[in-house]
Amino acid sequence: MAEGGEREELLSPPPVSPAKRLCSWPSPRAHHPRGSPGTAGGGAGGGGGGGLPPGARPHLQPESLLDCAAKTVAEKWAYERVEERFERIPEPVQRRIVYWSFPRNEREICMYSSFQHRGGPGAGAAGGGAAGASPAEEGPPPPPGAAAPAGSAPGAAAAGASPGLGSAAGAAGEGLPFRRGIRLLDSGSVENVLQVGFHLSGTVTEPATTSEPAMTYKVAISFDRCKITSVTCGCGNKDIFYCAHVVALSLYRIRKPDQVKLRLPISETLFQMNRDQLQKFIQYLITAHHTEVLPTAQKLADEILSSNSEINQVNGAPDPTAGASIDDENCWHLDEEQVKEQVKLFLSQGCYYGSGKQLNSMFAKVREMLRMRDSNGARMLTLITEQFMADPRLTLWRQQGTSMTDKCRQLWDELDSLSRPRRTVFTRAIEGRELHWQDSHLQRIISSDIYIAPACQQESERLLFNSQGQPLWLEHVPTACARVDALHSHGYPKEALRLTVAIINTLRLQQQRQLEIYKHQKKELLQRGTTAITNLEGWVGHPLDPIGCLFLTLTEACRLNDDSCLEVSDMNESRPPVYQHVPMAAGCPNSSESYLSLALEVALMGLGQQRVMPEGLYAQDKVCRNEEQLLSRLQELQLDDELVQTLQKQCLLLLEGGPFSGLGEVIHRESVPMHTFAKYLFSALLPHDPDLSYKLALRAMRLPVLENSTSTGDTSHPQHMVSVVPSRYPRWFTLGHLESQQCELASTMLTAAKGDTLRLRTILEAIQKHIHSSSLIFKLAQDAFKIATPTDSSTDSTLLNVALELGLQVMRMTLSTLNWRRREMVRWLVTCATEVGVRALVSILQSWYTLFTPTEATSIVAATAVSHTTILRLSLDYPQREELASCARTLALQCAMKDPQSCALSALTLCEKDHIAFEAAYQIAIDAAAGGMTHSQLFTIARYMELRGYPLRAFKLASLAMSHLNLAYNQDTHPAINDVLWACALSHSLGKNELAALIPLVVKSVHCATVLSDILRRCTVTAPGLAGIPGRRSSGKLMSTDKAPLRQLLDATINAYINTTHSRLTHISPRHYGEFIEFLSKARETFLLPQDGHLQFAQFIDNLKQIYKGKKKLMLLVRERFG
Repeated sequence: MAEGGEREELLSPPPVSPAKRLCSWPSPRAHHPRGSPGTAGGGAGGGGGGGLPPGARPHLQPESLLDCAAKTVAEKWAYERVEERFERIPEPVQRRIVYWSFPRNEREICMYSSFQHRGGPGAGAAGGGAAGASPAEEGPPPPPGAAAPAGSAPGAAAAGASPGLGSAAGAAGEGLPFRRGIRLLDSGSVENVLQVGFHLSGTVTEPATTSEPAMTYKVAISFDRCKITSVTCGCGNKDIFYCAHVVALSLYRIRKPDQVKLRLPISETLFQMNRDQLQKFIQYLITAHHTEVLPTAQKLADEILSSNSEINQVNGAPDPTAGASIDDENCWHLDEEQVKEQVKLFLSQGCYYGSGKQLNSMFAKVREMLRMRDSNGARMLTLITEQFMADPRLTLWRQQGTSMTDKCRQLWDELDSLSRPRRTVFTRAIEGRELHWQDSHLQRIISSDIYIAPACQQESERLLFNSQGQPLWLEHVPTACARVDALHSHGYPKEALRLTVAIINTLRLQQQRQLEIYKHQKKELLQRGTTAITNLEGWVGHPLDPIGCLFLTLTEACRLNDDSCLEVSDMNESRPPVYQHVPMAAGCPNSSESYLSLALEVALMGLGQQRVMPEGLYAQDKVCRNEEQLLSRLQELQLDDELVQTLQKQCLLLLEGGPFSGLGEVIHRESVPMHTFAKYLFSALLPHDPDLSYKLALRAMRLPVLENSTSTGDTSHPQHMVSVVPSRYPRWFTLGHLESQQCELASTMLTAAKGDTLRLRTILEAIQKHIHSSSLIFKLAQDAFKIATPTDSSTDSTLLNVALELGLQVMRMTLSTLNWRRREMVRWLVTCATEVGVRALVSILQSWYTLFTPTEATSIVAATAVSHTTILRLSLDYPQREELASCARTLALQCAMKDPQSCALSALTLCEKDHIAFEAAYQIAIDAAAGGMTHSQLFTIARYMELRGYPLRAFKLASLAMSHLNLAYNQDTHPAINDVLWACALSHSLGKNELAALIPLVVKSVHCATVLSDILRRCTVTAPGLAGIPGRRSSGKLMSTDKAPLRQLLDATINAYINTTHSRLTHISPRHYGEFIEFLSKARETFLLPQDGHLQFAQFIDNLKQIYKGKKKLMLLVRERFG
């Protein structure tokens, strides 16, 4: 214990597996003089320092030689090695070594207290400072007695390594563990902090909430060589990374070292005590914790007193505060069991969104650790891989012969990409030979910024440099980029950057040579109209992600670091990265170029590469996703003049390019489309070079896999264009997505070209030529219409005409095909034509047969064109209204002739204001009645005629309809019953003659007794001839059922009742007996209408009793009701 009898409470139990090594005490002869513990100072400032003069600024204070040496020793050497190496270690030196052994970088604490860093790591400035820079590369430490600056890490150590995803234990409202730890620290929740050697302890109090009281947790941390080697917290946190309480205590030690009581390892303190002091110390310790340690204390006492015990065979005794031994692995604490348990849990959840997101966060953490050269990256990757390999679904999929789900495949892909640097270097073969790093040219490239071609080159060296003397790296591009990824992922950013530049110089040279070759073959290729794929292996979507690797390496060298990103908010909002131009290394001939412009250039090269679509859904989906990821990174770049020049230069090369460019004049039929890429280029170039942007976007509109290779590309007759899906191999599973991206590109151009007639016409022609999906063209038409008709400004006629043209094309494409949106499309087209003006309406009415079906033309198009709403909307004068009406009538008659069944009624409606046209439409309906028109259609037209004041014509049509009808005995709910009743009422109102003409048709067509009896009853209630037809007079007398024409109807009704009765009795069940008795009661009412009706009904009942005497219960009911 410290001098003065200070008595410190034991704040926490020892860590679960502390770094304990045996500490021996020297003999008195070897005893080195020790100063009083108090004289060295209990805090960080004790020993070797001295105070600052008044007014001195700490950051200008030079570091003492003692601190310089202690920092290096504390980071590099295990303390046991120091004790073995030097027999005498002055106590001030011991204190400074112990002091500097605690981690000094807040970013490392942050990395181990959250799943995912945010925004990717940012490298240093030019040349990319070492991403894995060790803490020894920090700036000057604080002078003795001053607090170490928070987060005094190297600028490149883990820039951007702020948490982006809280640990699984963190509730949504509590924020990230790192952020929560900062809050606990700032609120003064950390107390009783004590550092004993390489062990830090303290208490952290969680403030009370509305539902929970305040809780104080004991926290213990062991550390060695600037790494936390074990943690224990009373909160019982079960997670991969540190809880907020461990974070709070760690940050307290980093930010407030002068407030931490510092003691040497406990073995050193015990060595200073004499026998009495040691006995008092042990007895007090046992008294304070007798319930926990008394059995252990007695056991140890027994073993020590036994001369033959194992404990007496070992020199020294363990000390958990003395740091790790020489043989111990020096690495940060990582709970391996929790890693395995959480991966197993996430896999068991089926890799759905939540678990898949967590696994991807773990992958991101592995990448971050590898970039920091943290050995836990490889450990964690091994643990994850083992759990993936143990996934029971692998066996199940293998047994069932099924492939894994896309979600699982994506996770395996990510796992593969993390293992790739190791696998690429040691096992991935190119043409059967192993890769290696011993190539002298490669070694010179990655080791120096000033490596250029020698003045006198040998023949074998000429291929290794370009004309400017810059080194090239001639290797399979994805493999070369995998080397870059390996260097970058394992903390060698400068070397990765140098190799990246050599690879890009090689790509530039290849691009230039391919362009020269194409110029000699251009005429031949243009005549053939097609080309072979020179790039059989696409770089975008490749498993090794070569372009993404190069782009990331270059942009990280240009990324501005923001130390404030550690202070993330609880909402975890995303901040876009900020980049600056960093000139290339001074030794490069093109040192005026920046790494940022180089990044843009290589991304454009890769995205613009002509490549064949791979086989299989997953591979094709990966091409699309990888392209979108690269473009999202490109959109983070703020385009300045230098980047715009790079963009223009590369776009021109892509347009002029031959088989190597996906934007070249001639491409292969199976080439991956450039729509998404071109949309980015168009938007980026438009403010700077509109002509180039439109030229490029129009070139990219093509989709050769859907275009007939024998077609001449003639768009002069777009009405003949239909959806084309030719046979193709391999099958394009992502075709729907690609077509939607094509549509997005066209929509972007249409929006930008608003008001420019010439450009809009060119875009329209490209759409008509290259887009083959009617639904997508319809979407384009709708988009154009919305943009052309804003609610807050005037209409743009140029774009509105384009919308109409696209709508007309959709009508032609879908005219002969089934489309569930067809009716919506027709209505929209009429709306669009109305917005364009009366001439557009007249045009579609006159050419209806190329656009619409007869039903659509009459019921929607013509009806809307002549509606009152349209007339008011267009403010039409009388001649214009007459012109529209005349066109509508002509259309109506043409449609009625072509499809009278569907269009006759609409034609009559449209022609009712013109007598001649109306008569023509009526005659068409009459002529068609004998053909294919149904009774329902004829009844509908007949009712319309009556409504318009033509009862005789209505009667004629109703008679024709009746002849088409057949109503069986059991169809008493048939929908035509109301039409039959209406027709009989109409004929009855016209007079006796019309009724007499209709009744034979009724008798022939209707066999349902209840319907016939209803007609009979209605005809006897009122006198016929009440319609008031001019020239006719009603007799006013009721008609008798004993005379014609009702006698025929009466007989038919009675016969229908008799037939229906026998039919029902054939299959009647007891539960229908009551219903049958009621039916007989209605029949009796009809039987009793003639004078001898009661005799007929009695005879009918007797016959039933005789024929169906076996149905005793039913016949009993009949006798009870009818005698």
